[in-house]
Amino acid sequence: VQLQASGGGLVQAGDSLRLSCTFSGRYVMGWFRQAPGKEREFVAAIDLYGGYPNYSPSVKGRFTISRDNAGNTVYLQMNNLKPEDTAVYYCAVRVSPTGQTMGAIDRHRTYDYWGQGTLVTVSS
Repeated sequence: VQLQASGGGLVQAGDSLRLSCTFSGRYVMGWFRQAPGKEREFVAAIDLYGGYPNYSPSVKGRFTISRDNAGNTVYLQMNNLKPEDTAVYYCAVRVSPTGQTMGAIDRHRTYDYWGQGTLVTVSS
C-alpha cells in the first residue's frame, strides 16, 4: 500500500500550488497538514466518486479538492496561499468498507494509510 504525494514547494503569499496524491484504487481520500509544533489538522476530503468535498473553515474558498476520472489521483488546488498555510501536507486514504462514507471525515484516526508528506512553505 503506497500513497505518493507531490507538489509542495516554496511560494510567496498570494501564490498558488497544486498538490497531487496517487493511490491504487478508488477510496475516500483526504488531506491533512501539520505545522511545526502543532497537531495534525484536517484540510479537505472527497468521496470515492469525486463528490461531497469537505473543507476546513480555514481553507474553504481558497482550496479545492478534486480527483481525476480514473479516481486514482486526488488533487488539492491551493490558491491565495497565506503564511499560516505553511506545513507538511499529508494525503490519506480510507480503505475499509465502512470508511467509504463521509462520516468523521476530519478525524485523522479514521484513515488507514498515509503518504509521506510534502512540505509547503509560504513566505510573507
